[in-house]
Amino acid sequence: QVQLVESGGGLVQAGGSLRLSCAASGRTFSSYDMGWFRQAPGKEREFVAAISWSGGITYYADSVKGRFTISRDNAKNTVYLQMNSLKTEDTAEYYCAAAWYLSGSSYFSSATYTYWGQGTQVTVSS
Repeated sequence: QVQLVESGGGLVQAGGSLRLSCAASGRTFSSYDMGWFRQAPGKEREFVAAISWSGGITYYADSVKGRFTISRDNAKNTVYLQMNSLKTEDTAEYYCAAAWYLSGSSYFSSATYTYWGQGTQVTVSS
């Protein structure tokens, strides 16, 4: 069992930056692949970024590639999402999620993740 708690959301102007954190409980955090998803009002939850258990593999949605960076610190049981050059279309509730043994396209699907945080709101104003 893993419990995930996101933090770091807030209100920021377009072009600004935020860093989201996702703190995990449990001793097995380092064995989980981790992902960030987001959901805007009236829209489906969408993939943002993912990182393998070792940190050696990362994936990004095309919409955030070059602007967002996912990383993890297994010693601190935390995964991060550094968001730069934010756009108004990045406004959403952001969720972190954990899963075991992901590979390839399974990183991109919310259905393959077992554990979810409660979300943190990111609002980007123009």
